[in-house]
Amino acid sequence: MLNRVAVLSDIHGVLPALEAVLAEPDVRAAERIVLTGDIAAGPQPTEVLDLLMSLGDRVGWIAGNADRELLEHRRHTPDSAPTPDPLTPWAADRLRPDHLDLLASLPRTLTLPVRGLGTVLFCHATPRDDEEVVLVDSRLDRWQEVFTGLDDDIRTVVCGHTHMPFVRLAHGRLVVNPGSVGMPYGRPGAHWALLGPGTDLRHTPYDLEAAVHHLTRTSTYPDAASWADYYLHARATDADALAAFGPRDGRTNTP
Repeated sequence: MLNRVAVLSDIHGVLPALEAVLAEPDVRAAERIVLTGDIAAGPQPTEVLDLLMSLGDRVGWIAGNADRELLEHRRHTPDSAPTPDPLTPWAADRLRPDHLDLLASLPRTLTLPVRGLGTVLFCHATPRDDEEVVLVDSRLDRWQEVFTGLDDDIRTVVCGHTHMPFVRLAHGRLVVNPGSVGMPYGRPGAHWALLGPGTDLRHTPYDLEAAVHHLTRTSTYPDAASWADYYLHARATDADALAAFGPRDGRTNTP
């Protein structure tokens, strides 16, 4: 049974944000660090992967849809659809063979016992799919749908994908989204969560202007400056994100 688990989601290849979170005392003290996907698809993919790999077995890795897309691009998976994001092929082409092997080995879910929370299932988007959308205001029948097939002893589900932190109950299960470390919507800074014995949504501020300058100076991504300015400053609001994601959770105009 683990006493403390730090959850980092949607790092998206932003090294300064990751470094700021890893420097947090509660992250340093946590028995495990769980990454709930979308780790490397960003302006510093190799730097982020190398830093996380250096932490060894203390890290539990889960693949997100963006990690899968990096691998599909490099390995030219026949059924993979082209991504509209130019950053994905750029980041994929910078990964070394050991990075590709790591991404190929990542599971879609991870289950760990956490004190106070019991058996916790970690995933990227939902337990059954790495691209499904569920939100803080998703309908209860939507949650029942995405929970289909889960063992009864799983009473806590931790997910990422939508880059907005929340905690809510759905059909007796606690759902935790830590938000995004590297690409937050709604509020700048690095968002993460600390589990055990309860749930604690955390926010780590860091020097955004220095981070934008660092990314612009060190990343060879051609659009690094504007990418960093937009995403690190969270210029997409939570209202913008909810409006964009809402239709994807199957909702109608009826609340």
